[in-house]
Amino acid sequence: MSQRVALVTGAMGGLGTAICQALSKAGHKVIAAYHPQFDNKDQWLQEQEAAGFKGFIAVAGDVADLDSVQKMVAEAEQQAGPVDILVNNAGITRDKMFAKMERDQWDAVINTNLSSLFNVTKQVSAKMAERGWGRIINISSVNGVKGQAGQTNYSAAKAGVIGFTKALAQELATKGVTVNAIAPGYVATKMVTAIRADILEGIVNSVPMKRLAKPEEIGFAVVFLADELSGFTTGATLNINGGLNYQ
Repeated sequence: MSQRVALVTGAMGGLGTAICQALSKAGHKVIAAYHPQFDNKDQWLQEQEAAGFKGFIAVAGDVADLDSVQKMVAEAEQQAGPVDILVNNAGITRDKMFAKMERDQWDAVINTNLSSLFNVTKQVSAKMAERGWGRIINISSVNGVKGQAGQTNYSAAKAGVIGFTKALAQELATKGVTVNAIAPGYVATKMVTAIRADILEGIVNSVPMKRLAKPEEIGFAVVFLADELSGFTTGATLNINGGLNYQ
């Protein structure tokens, strides 16, 4: 596999870290994008270096803000070169039953989890098409496929990710650029494993495999979709959920 430049948004969370590490192990140059208000960037880079990942490039940007994203991608390309692989991973939750949900909770999730795909992808997709090669991988969610009470904002955004993926895949299909989505089920990140024990037990029991996904399993799927040999896979949604049957 040729070394490619990979940009990962939301890179310093549990899932983002696993994706960055997997892409690095596959031989790619990794740009780790993080929110400007994230104050543990230096600690994260030190932890990655201690784990053997010494080449990560960190760039700050708010994926919900187009101007911020333009500056972020320009900095990334200045440091690493043109982006070949884009992983739209950044996401937040503002859970609330719809009857009590405020407009700012709706907007925050839609802007960060869905509008960010426009903001970031817009900076790299046309250039990928001009070069005749690119991989765009969008992180959706099981709850974007099946829905989840208390997450109308999150489920709507993650369902939108899948629609965005299918449409853009058709636009870029003849340009050497693939666009795919991954819909993870429940993943054993620090945020999930910190859930109250009885609630976490109920989540695990709802999964046919009776366990959470390892972050590394999602990272492996990203590497698969980024591979040279995945060039005939586009517009797909890869469901990695331990056998949850919701269709």
